[in-house]
Order: sequence, then structure tokens, then C-alpha cells
Amino acid sequence: MEIINQSIYDFPKYYDLVYGSDWKAECIFLKACFEKYASGEVNRLFEPACGTGRLLYRFGKKEYFVSGLDLNEKAIKYCNRRLEKYEIDGRAFVGDMTDFDVDEKFDASFNTINSFRHLNSHQAAVDHLKCMANALRPGGLYVLGLHLSPTEVSPSEDEDWIAEGKDLQVNTRMWLTERSFEERFERFAIEFEVYTPEKFLRIEDELVFRTYTAQQFNELLGEVEQLEVADVFDFAYEIDQPITVNGASEDVVYVLRRI
Repeated sequence: MEIINQSIYDFPKYYDLVYGSDWKAECIFLKACFEKYASGEVNRLFEPACGTGRLLYRFGKKEYFVSGLDLNEKAIKYCNRRLEKYEIDGRAFVGDMTDFDVDEKFDASFNTINSFRHLNSHQAAVDHLKCMANALRPGGLYVLGLHLSPTEVSPSEDEDWIAEGKDLQVNTRMWLTERSFEERFERFAIEFEVYTPEKFLRIEDELVFRTYTAQQFNELLGEVEQLEVADVFDFAYEIDQPITVNGASEDVVYVLRRI
């Protein structure tokens, strides 16, 4: 078995399979959010930290204009090759989610798989939310999913799952190695075990996330006056079942609307 110590984001084919399993539920939920909470028609979509564009290209196939950004060049190349393959209107670009401008405002945007918590400082988080507000037209949406740090129950510390495609299986394991609520970070080890007919390899990496209690996240949102909370959901993606965030909340999806 070959062992590779490298960023999981440098392997877009495997990453896309690992994080693509819930795409259908996410797309259905996002479309329902557009219809329920956005004012006017939603035709132009944007995804910060879009990675491989696992959702972008599926919306693009439904004739939305799509765009996104990501710091990882390999992921962006993978994303754009797929958009080109399906002759989709729109492209992704390499960029920093805390410092970007768009040529034309978008109707809605989304970031559903915790990428927001890669922003490791308060200022970076504020800058990102302000960039997103500036990228949206009034009445447009930013659907933001993240894991909060619960204060009334024990937070999650490990996760594992299996993703399968044609002649490819990726077993993913992720476990906590260090956490400090005082310094506001969590450190997780993550590994992809990749099986194909020709090879078996393991990719080992580390992910560092900023922590947010419900109160800390709400205080952060209060600093960005251009965005208001339209509703909040959990990762079940049930559009008819919004939740009230409390000290036991962990997996949450905020529907933010541009004022």
C-alpha cells in the first residue's frame, strides 16, 4: 500500500466522490430555498470554496448560470473541465473567499459543507461575509452550512463513511486530534483509503477548523449588516422543518438574505 501525506484537495477525483454522495438532497433543498426565501427569479448562482464544483455543474445542467472560486488550482481545473464537458454557461476561478469581487451580482449562493470554518480568524470570517453580501443582489441568498460547537451536549469527535463509483471506492475516516475552545480551533486528522482495480493507497492529511458556538456565530452575523437570517435548518435538509438554534445544535444551515 502506498501512503501519501498531501492535501486531500489535491485529489479532486477522490474528493468529488467522497463529498458528492448527498448532492441530490442538497440540490433539492437549495432550489426550495431559492423559491421560498429569495425575492425575484434565481438564475445566477455562486459558490465560494466550490472545490470540484460537485453542485455547480448539476445546477448548470439545469440551465442556471454558475460560477465559483477556490484556492486550490487542481480543484478549479477539475471543475472547469466538467463545466466545459457539459457545455455549461459559467466558469470557476482561483481566488480567496475573503477578498474577491464579481463583475455582475448573483441571485443566490451556497457553501454547505463546512468550508467556512477553514477561515481561521474573526477578521477573515467577517471579510468573507462582507464579500458575499457584495456579490449578491438585494433579496439574494447565501445558504451557509457549518458545524457549531454545542454547549449543552458533547461535540462530535470522529466520522467515517464509504463512497463508491465505477471501479473506485474511497473509505474516509476523520478524527479529532486537538481542540481548544479558548483558542477557537479544532484539529482533525483525515485519511482517504483509495481502492481501484489497479492500486490501493492511503492519503493522509490534517484539517484545522475555527470553532463557533451558536452565540459566537450569531454575534459574527450581527457584524454584517447587509445579511439577515431568513431561517435555519439542520443537515436533514427538510425545507418544511426549520429549527431554532440552541446550545445542543451542531449541524446547521443558515439561510442568509441580502438586505
